[in-house]
Amino acid sequence: MVFKRLLGSLGVGGPAVDTVLAPGAVLPGGTLSGEVRLTGGSAAFDIDHITLELVARVEAEHEHGESEGTVVFERFTVGGGFRLAEGEQRTIPFGVPLPWETPVTELHGQPLGVVLGVRTELAVTGARDKGDLDPLAVRPLPAQEAVLEALGQLGFGFRSADLEYGRIGGTGQQLPFYQEIELTPAPRFAHGAGEFELTFLAHPGGMEVVVEADKRGGFLGGGHDTLGRFTVSHDTGQDWTSLVDGWFRQLLESRPAMYPAPHHGHGEPGYAGPHHAHGGGRPGMGTAVAAGAAGLAVGVAGGLVAAEVVDEVGDFFEGDEED
Repeated sequence: MVFKRLLGSLGVGGPAVDTVLAPGAVLPGGTLSGEVRLTGGSAAFDIDHITLELVARVEAEHEHGESEGTVVFERFTVGGGFRLAEGEQRTIPFGVPLPWETPVTELHGQPLGVVLGVRTELAVTGARDKGDLDPLAVRPLPAQEAVLEALGQLGFGFRSADLEYGRIGGTGQQLPFYQEIELTPAPRFAHGAGEFELTFLAHPGGMEVVVEADKRGGFLGGGHDTLGRFTVSHDTGQDWTSLVDGWFRQLLESRPAMYPAPHHGHGEPGYAGPHHAHGGGRPGMGTAVAAGAAGLAVGVAGGLVAAEVVDEVGDFFEGDEED
């Protein structure tokens, strides 16, 4: 889908900008492409710079509870340093790399409830406008999709997905937030935990998979949380169902706090500085898992979940445009 949003002018008679993203969802670590279309105003203007900001709606825990806010997690300058003549039409194509840890927003076309956007900032003779915000759709890497497919095969269910402000200790996390995918337990693991949370931390050479189990309390003791961290390559040519099954068996048999617990940021999230994506080329992806294979997609496609996601996305983009 091509997203089109027209900026209001930078003052009366100022230039306008329309950012158009290439159709379709992109991959973490892949290239986000599109073009910025400028229309000159009633006079010539000097364009200082055109900047794209990747933004995310995240949750933060603090002493008063939880709150939501917008975090900028990458910035790219894609043009500038020229004069835009009166009424001139100019198109500036771009292709920028997404961070490898960019959250996944959809699975097989079904939204997960995570909201990302691309904000265009146009700086004209010292003035700035951040009014253009376009939805960003991100699909999972083949290895991420293989893990989700294996979870569906094992009988896990999708509960929700969100972005948490903070860092997971003991990992190579780069962004100031991480994605949590909440799962209902498969029948074979239901006796050991009430729910599981899964986080992908991808990088050029592979991926860390962090799994947290909310263990049930036994006859003589209360419940507790246990974290496990597992490392995989981007090669999808292995028995993922057996591999993932082994992760959860190991997790439930382990002692509490295998790895440091996530560290949540305090206070409301705001604009963070850029965190540059890892260098290096794209890894060998192998053959992607067939679109209808993942069992988790069935849960994501439920009408209630889909309706909530649409409302969240609408509120996010409409609210930011009013700022």
